[in-house]
Amino acid sequence: MISEIYDVIVVGAGHAGCEAAAAAANLGSKTLLVTMNMQTIGQMSCNPAMGGIAKGQIVREIDAMGGYSGIVADKSAIQFKMLNLSKGPAMWSPRTQNDRMLFAEEWRLALENTPNLDFFQDMVKQLIVENNKVAGVVTSLGIEIKAKSVVLTNGTFLNGLIHVGDKQLGGGRMGEPRAFGITEQLVTLGFEAGRMKTGTPPRVDGRSLDYSKMEEQKGDENPQKFSYLDTPKLTKQLSCHIVYTNETVHDILREGFDRSPMFNGTIQSLGPRYCPSIEDKINRFAERNRHQLFVEPEGWKTVEIYVNGFSSSLPEDVQIKAMKHIPGFENVKVFRPGYAIEYDYFPPTQLKHTLETKLIDNLYFAGQINGTTGYEEAAGQGLIAGINAHNKVHEKGDFILNRDEAYIGVLIDDLITKGTEEPYRMFTSRAEYRLLLRQDNADIRLTEKAYHLGLAKEDRLRRVETKISESQSLEEFLRETSLKPGIINPVLESIESSPVDQAYRAAQILTRPNMTLEKLDEIDFIKEISTQYNEEVREQAEINIKYKGYIEKEKENVAKLNRLENIKIPEDFDYTKLSSLSAEAKQKMTNVRPKTIAQAGRISGVSPADINVLLVYLGR
Repeated sequence: MISEIYDVIVVGAGHAGCEAAAAAANLGSKTLLVTMNMQTIGQMSCNPAMGGIAKGQIVREIDAMGGYSGIVADKSAIQFKMLNLSKGPAMWSPRTQNDRMLFAEEWRLALENTPNLDFFQDMVKQLIVENNKVAGVVTSLGIEIKAKSVVLTNGTFLNGLIHVGDKQLGGGRMGEPRAFGITEQLVTLGFEAGRMKTGTPPRVDGRSLDYSKMEEQKGDENPQKFSYLDTPKLTKQLSCHIVYTNETVHDILREGFDRSPMFNGTIQSLGPRYCPSIEDKINRFAERNRHQLFVEPEGWKTVEIYVNGFSSSLPEDVQIKAMKHIPGFENVKVFRPGYAIEYDYFPPTQLKHTLETKLIDNLYFAGQINGTTGYEEAAGQGLIAGINAHNKVHEKGDFILNRDEAYIGVLIDDLITKGTEEPYRMFTSRAEYRLLLRQDNADIRLTEKAYHLGLAKEDRLRRVETKISESQSLEEFLRETSLKPGIINPVLESIESSPVDQAYRAAQILTRPNMTLEKLDEIDFIKEISTQYNEEVREQAEINIKYKGYIEKEKENVAKLNRLENIKIPEDFDYTKLSSLSAEAKQKMTNVRPKTIAQAGRISGVSPADINVLLVYLGR
């Protein structure tokens, strides 16, 4: 039926699959996206939101690289918030609340308008493998589709099993069938597989809620956006609400524990540590008499509400009974109960930094198949897998982002170096150079790389160059402008900062606590110049001035680390012959096959003494 030989076949059309297909196609590869359901491309399976702490940085990075997630999020946003503004800029994280149906629609439209991209609806049940190299896929209809590379982005669909109390249903999402065949084949080919669990909360009818008993959460007064391009800014926003559980809710939930698959042994796989179910929260944190819930609208026109924080696999009658004792939920009507889902994943230590598998050439894994959780983590992996699948079949070099270049680099390095036994979620604390990896400078860090790859267009690169030159110009003005005591002291007094008795440069004053460029604009001749620049440029200049010392220190640390990154370890290196290495180091490094000394040092169980042994042996 399909006689064409594709450069890249992407299996699965979730966040990882969509970004992988878009990247490969935009780079010029003849690409096929195979999905079990064309109506659920880009589906938000869990919460209707993008970004958040560290996740927002990943979305900005994807956008800077020419990916679609930021654009789609902006076009479907119903609320925007910049999180953690009370902390330093390394912690600022953008987040949107999104219209779930509009989000999926925008993804499909974006993909349908991408050259070189074809679609096919069917389940892939088998890979075609010839001489340890992937050569295509076989669908449930028995159709063989040949390809030079394959990217698997199966999400929660591989042998997915849904749990609601003591009921079990086969499925990849509620109402959708699971996929089978791929896990079994990969295991016979020598891959190690495991099981993970995730969950989702009930969806309820917003018309049945009393919002007067809840705390309203509005979006930012001056909402920003994810994409560095000219995507629409929000002019109106929908509010979310906050409410809390109570002891009565907890007691009712505990009554159902004996019917909970989490507590009766039915579910034995590990779920996400940082997004636990409500029953897990009241079990693990029994001393707490309440837990916070976010009441999130699912779109502009729908009444459906997502009860964030109430993820559950308890019986549906227990879920509903407990919810009726949450303030404002007394008359709640449930559209669908929460559920847990178990699915197959493959420990990511079986991958290279390109996300190509070590066992089968030209086969790539991205998303939850690698043990991650979250739309953003999946999309970032999809982007990198799509790029590298294209590069491999066109005999171009590997594309790898380092830990000091992007959160995506931290994510992939963590996965393939340390592995994960529970769903991996990104946090700012996982990035040792997070002050360099801010949400505001993702374009400065990555757009030039994307341009040289062929993903970013020239107009995007010119925007970044303009931003850099203008922020440098504004910085120079602030470093050279002198402010006399009579001019600056009234501004300092307004923020309760000590007055000065001599002239200081504006940049020096800006480094003071509570001082901002907006505050300096109270001085007319400062305002006359600074307001000529847009908000992005002003933010960049202010951060560079206020945190100059810290940024330079982090760059020094990066330079030190990069010296170890430059010391390569031969691919066929035999660790067993080094008697001075610990037994654990031999085992772990033989399994992971680190490419550099720096990567070897990040492997759990490898000590500094082991690294010294390697350095001595390699003549360093």
